[in-house]
Amino acid sequence: MATPADETAAPPARSLLQRYWFDVVLWKRIFGALVLGAIAGALLGDAAESIKWVGDLFIRLIRMVVVPLVFVSIVAGVTGMGDPRRLGSIGGKTLFLYLCTTVVAVILGQALGALIGVGQGVVFEGVKPHVLGEPPTVAEQLMGIVPLNPVEALAGGDILGVIFFSIMVGSAILAIGEKGEPLRKVFEAGVDVMLFIVRVVMEVAPFGVFALIAWVAGTQGISVFVHVFYLAVALVAGCALQVILTHGGLIRLVARLPARPFFRDIWDAVLVAFSTSSSAATLPVSMRVAEKNLGVSHTVASTALPIGTTVSMDGTALYIGLLTMFAVQAFGIDLTFTQYLLAGLTTVLVAVGTAPIPSASLFMLAAVLSSIGVSAEQTALVVGFVLPFDRLLDMTRTVANNTSDLAVAVTVAKWENELDEESYRAKPVE
Repeated sequence: MATPADETAAPPARSLLQRYWFDVVLWKRIFGALVLGAIAGALLGDAAESIKWVGDLFIRLIRMVVVPLVFVSIVAGVTGMGDPRRLGSIGGKTLFLYLCTTVVAVILGQALGALIGVGQGVVFEGVKPHVLGEPPTVAEQLMGIVPLNPVEALAGGDILGVIFFSIMVGSAILAIGEKGEPLRKVFEAGVDVMLFIVRVVMEVAPFGVFALIAWVAGTQGISVFVHVFYLAVALVAGCALQVILTHGGLIRLVARLPARPFFRDIWDAVLVAFSTSSSAATLPVSMRVAEKNLGVSHTVASTALPIGTTVSMDGTALYIGLLTMFAVQAFGIDLTFTQYLLAGLTTVLVAVGTAPIPSASLFMLAAVLSSIGVSAEQTALVVGFVLPFDRLLDMTRTVANNTSDLAVAVTVAKWENELDEESYRAKPVE
């Protein structure tokens, strides 16, 4: 028989853990970890380097699931379309919208760079030049879509190659009809398995975010922005405008949906994008957010989001546009209207081909600057100037990359009648 003392005893540890951890919405846990990480980094200073391995482990865990998730999701998504022509419809609309948002980002980057004067008065004295390798040509980027060895593409994390091979496999399963039905069910089960693994991995996210933010704040600190103040202000303002006006406008004006639920429900993906600075590492979270929080069908999410990881680089395009204006102003170069257009076109092309990893945009900068007459030596000085601060800048622009992916996925899903609007409007339940 229970005694009064038993009835008033403290609840078991399991229920406390459930109440104060698992019952708390994931984005709130991640945000709390981000704030605590910034505080810890400020207190620990360079000693924060010792906990960076926790963040690296989180990134390894989440990147571990990227390739298999992309592979099984795209195959399952293509086979779920029923009609191969729908693949062209969804893919075509997705690429068109990504191209549109990227063009807007480039224009915004150049305009803000000119308005704020990001490179005026910059002195490169004492800057160590950083020489870049030759960027790949457009032909090389297009050739790289088709993998020589699909197994090697899967093992090496070649996302474009994996996407191409996945589409081929899914289309083949559709084409052979009933004979491919057992394999179709295998891939559908594979999606469920991978999404469960993603859910488990995301429970580690707060610890990984804490370690990454503490490392950045401890070893670099927000004070580094003083050295690239105007560039940082322009980037933050540009990304904010791109997210709110362009991506929010896409939801409100093109998809004809309220933008508030979109911005309310994407925080899991946004915070992971910010802390990891990697579109590829954020992909599993984005797919989970799109399907669970935003009501996007698996067919659209598995097509639009993997493509967006390699094609949709709004933040990168905006940043390269800013760096172009930075170089032009720093070296006193006068550009004609035609040269601005050429720089913008080149920026769109290199942004599409930029690898979805931290700081990759700097290594595509040479192609843009060379198109307007900036020498290799001058480019090396620009990269050497911004490279020490690029991690913090990269965190900001990855957010714009990620919100573009999600906004386009929602819009395409609405166009294709593949959006559960009731789920989109409802608050997500953890």
